[in-house]
Amino acid sequence: MSTTSLNRSESHAPPSNSTSTLLPLQQVSLGMLRLGFGWALFWSGIDKVFGLGFATSPEQSVLAGVSPTKGFLLHGLQDDALAAALLKPLAGNPVADALFLLATVGAGLALLLGVGTRIAAIGGGVLMLNLWFASLPLEYNPFLDQHLFYATAALSVLAFDSGRYLGLGNAWRNLPLVRGNRWLI
Repeated sequence: MSTTSLNRSESHAPPSNSTSTLLPLQQVSLGMLRLGFGWALFWSGIDKVFGLGFATSPEQSVLAGVSPTKGFLLHGLQDDALAAALLKPLAGNPVADALFLLATVGAGLALLLGVGTRIAAIGGGVLMLNLWFASLPLEYNPFLDQHLFYATAALSVLAFDSGRYLGLGNAWRNLPLVRGNRWLI
């Protein structure tokens, strides 16, 4: 064995949960991005469930028996929208309602806590891309709206594993269940 070879165990690569590659301001920024995206999802979901009087009145809430997808898909979705023919039949579908609430309340809560951020970022990002697609053609811009910004935030949360910053992500990833199932990070 030559003296120039390097034993793999002596590699200087940082461990996968190391935060040393990012500056503290970058870490805080990624944590805040995750928190902001998580809050946007969570708030949208709980407002739909409880009808807190912001975007959803109490009589239009899930607790009042109203479908969370019906309003947007039947009344908010323009008839000339590219996705209208595909999405309008899903209005009030129990599976569509459950997936919508899971992507808003569930993914939002996971992102706020910094746990399960991979699945939450993917679910929230897919939801945002679907809402963007459902809004085409856009009223004020040829292609860009807030849903694409949220989808970009989801991609950043996923790519930079931002659950490690300003949340419970580091404690979460050390749980035996999560250590054995890395997709739960």
